[in-house]
Amino acid sequence: MAKDKITGTLVFTVFTAVLSSFQFGYDIGMINAPQEIIISHYRHVLGVPLDDRRATNTYAVNRTDAVTSVTPSVDSTPTYMAEEEARQSAGLITMLWSLSVSSFAVGGMVASFFGGWLGDKLGRIKAMLVANILSLAGALLMGFSKLGPSHILIIAGRSVSGLYCGLISGLVPMYIGEIAPTTLRGALGTLHQLALVTGILISQIIGLEFILGNHDLWHILLGLSAVPALLQSLLLFFCPESPRYLYITLEEEVKAKQSLKRLRGSDDVTKDLNEMKKEKEEASSEQKVSVIQLFTNPSYRQPIIVALMLHMAQQFSGINGIFYYSTSIFQTAGISQPVYATIGVGAINMIFTAVSVLLVERAGRRSLFLIGMSGMFFCAIFMSVGLVLLDKFSWMSYVSMTAIFLFVSFFEIGPGPIPWFMVAEFFSQGPRPTALALAAFSNWACNFIVALCFPYIVDFCGPYVFFLFAGVVLAFTLFTFFKVPETKGKSFEEIAAEFRKKSGSARQPKKSAVEMEFLRAAEAV
Repeated sequence: MAKDKITGTLVFTVFTAVLSSFQFGYDIGMINAPQEIIISHYRHVLGVPLDDRRATNTYAVNRTDAVTSVTPSVDSTPTYMAEEEARQSAGLITMLWSLSVSSFAVGGMVASFFGGWLGDKLGRIKAMLVANILSLAGALLMGFSKLGPSHILIIAGRSVSGLYCGLISGLVPMYIGEIAPTTLRGALGTLHQLALVTGILISQIIGLEFILGNHDLWHILLGLSAVPALLQSLLLFFCPESPRYLYITLEEEVKAKQSLKRLRGSDDVTKDLNEMKKEKEEASSEQKVSVIQLFTNPSYRQPIIVALMLHMAQQFSGINGIFYYSTSIFQTAGISQPVYATIGVGAINMIFTAVSVLLVERAGRRSLFLIGMSGMFFCAIFMSVGLVLLDKFSWMSYVSMTAIFLFVSFFEIGPGPIPWFMVAEFFSQGPRPTALALAAFSNWACNFIVALCFPYIVDFCGPYVFFLFAGVVLAFTLFTFFKVPETKGKSFEEIAAEFRKKSGSARQPKKSAVEMEFLRAAEAV
């Protein structure tokens, strides 16, 4: 039985591509560690007195360029006007911090629609190079934020970084899906998520107070996101362009062959060329697929609904809520340095994503997704029980803490990495860029909704909040069980047939099969 081999060029190319994913994760995590320090800097720049006089002194001591007078002396008898002014100032600082965090998701939502388009216009390699211009611009704005109006520079920098991450959230899975051999598609596709969670973990570690998360060096922590962008820009010059883009979009067969030979480490690339020829024949008869056509064309409707539901399941599972709540639960459990426990969650995050890389081609995508969601359902219940009974039994905090670690583990086994590359497996060359862009947009939009609504949901539900998430997870688990097909080791023709079976439609099998075909697996037995 012939088996696709891993070549040095393939490893180098995938590593280079996922440097974008690493930076995506770094950009997500870096803003959290220095939160209090950045807020105190905002207050200093805007001349807003700190609520805590001690914090003012700390700020002055820690700043190398501290001015002699940070705030003007105020009258010892506070007036109503002064109180009102202080309240407005506090509101302003809260709003600016909220914008500093959420502007990233807004940038991501806007740019996610253009990742596929840019990849088709410029090619995958050039598109990633152009995206890095945004990355460097965002990093420079944030890196120099200490020297100017920091609130404006950080919000602008986060928005530009969000634009970059929105572009690559579609570009990277698409590029990896197109260069990967059929039998390695799943494992290599999972590396996008692995690099992302590694970026989050690294940002948490170097954001510790004794490294870069302090008053003197926080701006360097924010500006460091330029490093992976610069490294990737250099390495991309040595990466082969996607053979599918060269052959199908540009119709340059010779260049496509050269690219394939480099990636496969063999002069015999007949199998891949035959797959692409079939796909090109169909692509030439296919018109460009719009977002509306994805929903109106019966061949695409079921796959796009499933793709969007997988991304919604990922974001609405409560994983962001876990990260939001973890520090307070760790504090309740009596851990003196909850930040280290949060880093522990990040480490678990990374380890189980790596486990997913190893399992995805053995256990299958659908199976891992269902195992992950089922585990998260029970963990969410245990977490809520722990939070509800915390006042009665102090040891319940350890139940909640264990549930957090297990919840994250189950998330990274399935719902974390799998939606990103499963979408690329559902569609052929024609609709794939639009489908990936729409899936990335829905992921960002759901991320933004959760970030915006979660504090209000917590206020409303209190310790019962994870019962709500348990219900959501159960609903998505049932949907996956009944509607999502297994794609492991299957050609796109076979995946199309699975969708027809799931939707109970056997009409137009030939047309649907041809429209969905991509990377047809030639299984040599």
